[in-house]
Amino acid sequence: MTPIPRLAITALALASASMLPPGTLRAQNAPVGIAALKHTAADVHFMSGMIHHHAQAVLIAKWAPTHGASAELQRLCERIVVGQRDEIDLMQNWLRDKGEPVPEATDAGPMKTQHEGMTHEMVMPGMLSADDLKALDASSGAAFDTLFLTFMIRHHEGALTMVEELLASPGAAQDETVFRFQSDVFADQSTEIRVMQQMLAARGVRNGA
Repeated sequence: MTPIPRLAITALALASASMLPPGTLRAQNAPVGIAALKHTAADVHFMSGMIHHHAQAVLIAKWAPTHGASAELQRLCERIVVGQRDEIDLMQNWLRDKGEPVPEATDAGPMKTQHEGMTHEMVMPGMLSADDLKALDASSGAAFDTLFLTFMIRHHEGALTMVEELLASPGAAQDETVFRFQSDVFADQSTEIRVMQQMLAARGVRNGA
């Protein structure tokens, strides 16, 4: 029998592959999808805590129009409100689908957890204290701009810490929704931190100080 040249075999294989529907080879060779994996307690803690974290960001961003913020800052705040409200909806739906307790979208206070019959409060990293909120609410105009940017940089850095803590937890972020969401949070808030640092620098303030 006449041997078939290797190049001919390769060409035949490529031609056959090209006739398959897009993604077929990828699907045949892919491992089990992360969507099939179970969520963890760390996933629930992250999603629940981030609802509180986002709720506070939305709360203070909505102050911009009433506190004499610059047009530039008001535009940033509008993006924060719209983007983080949508993400709160995503997190609430995920928790609901998993049969977990769902924090209110407007609950900007500490996260409450139950342990041995007792309620414990946990403040998420970077969140403003009651005194911080009072100081920001009492400011206006350029002072509001500077204080808001300073606080929101810290707030965003806290969100990055939450992502890092999630990824450090064994088995966490394997659920597809959680994995994609934490990736978006890290990318989006890292970008916004750089934008806000530039806005502060333009006002003669460096590194949120």
